[in-house]
Amino acid sequence: MWESSINRFIIHLKIERSLSPNTIEAYVRDVKTLTQYLAATDRPLAPQEVTLKDLQGCAEWVASLGMTGTSQARIISGIKAFFRFLLTQQLLPSDPSQLLEAPKPRRKLPDFLSFEEIEQLIAQVDLSKPEGHRNKAIIETMYSCGLRVSEAISLKISQLYLDEGFIRVTGKGDKERLVPIGSSAVKYIGLYNDTTRRHMVIKKGHEDILFLNRRGSQLSRVMIFLLIKELAVKAQITKSISPHTFRHSFATHLVEGGADLVAVQEMLGHESITTTEIYTHLNREYLRDMLQQYHPGF
Repeated sequence: MWESSINRFIIHLKIERSLSPNTIEAYVRDVKTLTQYLAATDRPLAPQEVTLKDLQGCAEWVASLGMTGTSQARIISGIKAFFRFLLTQQLLPSDPSQLLEAPKPRRKLPDFLSFEEIEQLIAQVDLSKPEGHRNKAIIETMYSCGLRVSEAISLKISQLYLDEGFIRVTGKGDKERLVPIGSSAVKYIGLYNDTTRRHMVIKKGHEDILFLNRRGSQLSRVMIFLLIKELAVKAQITKSISPHTFRHSFATHLVEGGADLVAVQEMLGHESITTTEIYTHLNREYLRDMLQQYHPGF
């Protein structure tokens, strides 16, 4: 029932709203977040059976994964669009999402991890499990290259130039950039390829995707969120952590180390330098906190 409804929704977005493939994919991903929540809570409901309470539970679940307010708001917007569509098609008696509220996005300085905390978190990956080398390679790569979670899960083997120490990343708006990759990330990508990936049965169309799930297809964003939350708990890190934390940490460590802001902008794939400048603010906040904590005359 979900597959049929989602397929109708896709046709509506494509034909009637003339949306781009990337935008349509984002809407579908938002709806599938709801189905993942229902599966995770053992509630195999059809779209017609979903209530406002179920949607509110999904919103709380998404928030618990550590997603930003903006990401949460986008997911809820996608879910609401889906149910509005079903209502207009007379596939629902009423819209359960009508009273569903999204968090108000607010601009704040992002949380980041120290290098020691990142090493502490990475050390929690269990390399005895089949997915261990993959998980370690993912986190090493996200921190080493400052990747968005969407960039990490869509990274292709054909975009790796490991001998030269670079990867080619497809970012927002399908814009590509070359980013240096550290030796530790290169090492664990190699181990993952040699010990796990080359022995997998890979789903057709996913042959070039680097990081795969056990069914041989591309990982979902939610899987990465859950992995990082699990590792943070094991590492006893109490900060609010999400996949984006590694991107923030990457940028913060560069700026604190004196890296040129334009170079950081280039590596992050920011269209505007003003977006990158938040990390200079973060650096000032960090310095102020250190002064207040340790300087006797401050």
